[in-house]
Amino acid sequence: MKILFVCTGNTCRSCMAEAIFNKLCNIEGISASSAGLSIVSGSITSKNSALLVKQNLNLGLENRKAVQLTKDMIEEADLILTMTSSMVSIIKEKFNEYEASVYSLNEYVSLGKDITDPYGGNISVYTDTFNDLKDSIELLIKKFEDKGI
Repeated sequence: MKILFVCTGNTCRSCMAEAIFNKLCNIEGISASSAGLSIVSGSITSKNSALLVKQNLNLGLENRKAVQLTKDMIEEADLILTMTSSMVSIIKEKFNEYEASVYSLNEYVSLGKDITDPYGGNISVYTDTFNDLKDSIELLIKKFEDKGI
């Protein structure tokens, strides 16, 4: 199963989600990648996102380049999880043939809020977003385990 996490620029939330998921999920055959709806060419993972991933997961993302979302990525993914409900609408409108595979992360795990974009915030704001992502991804992994995926 291929999971695709999507945010705006692929420098904060979705790249942290990808790292958290791939570090925490031990279910064979499931992996995650990430992309952004509207990346800035040449951009890399934000300093605070890279710092938190290093501190909490011992993974280095400081040189990871942002990835632009493409139709091929949508086609290859079994499940597309966005950071906000408005991103779900954007993807469903552009790629309506894949709408059954698109959810916001928190919608999919039955939480009622979007994942806040920490871009431009201080380390405390990024830490809150990292922790929200980790909590949601732990629920996601539990959902997969409960379903026997």
